[in-house]
Amino acid sequence: MSHVRTPLAERAHRALNDRFLQQALETATTRFMDLRRESFKTFPQGEALRERARQIKEATLQRLDDYLEMLADNVERLGGRVHWATTGEEARAIIVGLAREHGVKLAVKSKSMATEEIELNEALEHAGITPVETDLGEYIIQLAGEKPSHIIAPAIHKTKGQVAELFSRELKRELAADPEVLTSVARGELREKFLKADMGITGANFAIADTGTIVLITNEGNGRLVTTLPKVHVALMGIEKVIPSMTDLMVFLSLLPRSATGQKISSYVTLVRGPRRPGEMDGAEEFHLVLIDNGRSHQLAGTLREALYCLRCGACLNVCPVYRQIGGHAYGYTYSGPIGILLTAMLHGNHAVKDLAHASSLCGACQEACPVKIDIPRMLIELREHLDRERIAPLGERLVFKALARLLGRP
Repeated sequence: MSHVRTPLAERAHRALNDRFLQQALETATTRFMDLRRESFKTFPQGEALRERARQIKEATLQRLDDYLEMLADNVERLGGRVHWATTGEEARAIIVGLAREHGVKLAVKSKSMATEEIELNEALEHAGITPVETDLGEYIIQLAGEKPSHIIAPAIHKTKGQVAELFSRELKRELAADPEVLTSVARGELREKFLKADMGITGANFAIADTGTIVLITNEGNGRLVTTLPKVHVALMGIEKVIPSMTDLMVFLSLLPRSATGQKISSYVTLVRGPRRPGEMDGAEEFHLVLIDNGRSHQLAGTLREALYCLRCGACLNVCPVYRQIGGHAYGYTYSGPIGILLTAMLHGNHAVKDLAHASSLCGACQEACPVKIDIPRMLIELREHLDRERIAPLGERLVFKALARLLGRP
């Protein structure tokens, strides 16, 4: 998190006065909320599965070391290599080192918040390696030189008109503000990159300990191309993403798409079990799994432990009255919204959220929307208590943040 931030009040003021941003946020978050609501309305077992998913997450954290060891053993049994990274810096060094070892010049990436977390693209570029985002939303913001503003919809802050202007400028041809046209153009641009890439880099939605399987959930199909066409596949995953078994995965596959996009199931569920085997037609020749801690293990016995349940579905952002007003660039860092405050504190310390922790309205909508029922309001209150006790935020700022939260929390 190397970029310099302007004060929250200034970021919020700028966002509130950006009519294009207001239009984009209203349209996208309302649609996500409506889709989620309709999806769960016809899913009577949803509440029981939410409770079951929460139990799985808690039970896994209680034996996290055991499950991580089991995962690593099974990945290596399948022919993959496992790398352990304590910090983001170590994870960057491992991946850049693998790229250099294989003479990589071009790396294609599927959507991964973990790579955003460690600022991998910047590290690759510094090493003379070109990273290309292949998720449409990530591709848009890469062309724009921006950061994601939403966990699952990184370009949620842009209108189709703005995307058309961006593509026209960067791709040197005049394009209409037609989503089908823009998608087709992006597909054509990326197809060539897939064929030329030396390395594919992904995140992981889950990793199954007892089989060594890495799970990718996508809607665009780019994840399969990233994992099968380049000779080397590197997956970067937070240690909390491990789950015990394939049976447990079925629970999360029922909840995650509904919570994220209102779908019964995502378009693509990709299961990666090591590198290509003799006789197989496709797949990477080498598979590397990079497991990153980056502050997570410190919270196993900490006040933010429950934040490790997070599935990165983005549902809490869509219902948050503050996020809906000012968006992710104002209301967060790499991870935005209510859960983003907690994850940022976990990864970067309380100082990093001194201007965010007091900005939540504490309305509780985030907990109601969360597929694993994370008690975000409780942890935000505890985080505020820590900040106040440590006097990290000046009194004047604390009062302003509280007033801002009340203002933005009004319906």
